[in-house]
Amino acid sequence: MRSVQLQESISRALGELVGYADELRDLDQALGDGDLGITVSLGAKAVIEALEALSDDASPTEIARTCAKAFANANPSTMAALVAGGLLAGSRGWATLDDVSVADAGAFARLAGENIANRGKTQLGDKTILDAIMPAAEALEAAADASSGLDEAIGAARRAVEDTTPLQSRRGRASWLQERSIGLQDPGATAFLRFLESWRAANDASAPADTVTARS
Repeated sequence: MRSVQLQESISRALGELVGYADELRDLDQALGDGDLGITVSLGAKAVIEALEALSDDASPTEIARTCAKAFANANPSTMAALVAGGLLAGSRGWATLDDVSVADAGAFARLAGENIANRGKTQLGDKTILDAIMPAAEALEAAADASSGLDEAIGAARRAVEDTTPLQSRRGRASWLQERSIGLQDPGATAFLRFLESWRAANDASAPADTVTARS
């Protein structure tokens, strides 16, 4: 996926993602301060606007850094800062690329997840966005092609959301609930899952009719 296609795909996916804002708000109200829906909406809109102003010959690294800056500047939330830091970390893995493969996307997600883990002082099993990112990254890195890789990544992220729901939250505001967080779906992991689903929906919608039929 070259630069123009990458920019368009990101914008389409984020346009889909804002449709989940109410769900993410409700999940975050149960476990946090309820601002995740706003964070995602404002961040997505800011990124779309920033990409519209970016030149068509921007490199994948420049695209990722533009996304990071726009998302961080859109609002001051902790999640926005973590996502922006993850995007910047991922962009360093694309420094020499002109064309992004599914494996490159997986490597990006892995670097982003590692940065989030370090900055957020979290690990797998703490019931955070990290639990969805890392298995999805692994699925993308191992994929034979983009379509199957995305499907596998979505499946991995969905299982992470389901598997962590019975756990107690151990980081962030959610950890303040202690045992009361058990049985509640993590909003951060869900947000990442919804982004992957939005990417698939947006790309299916933009593909030729015969391509969509072949994948359905």
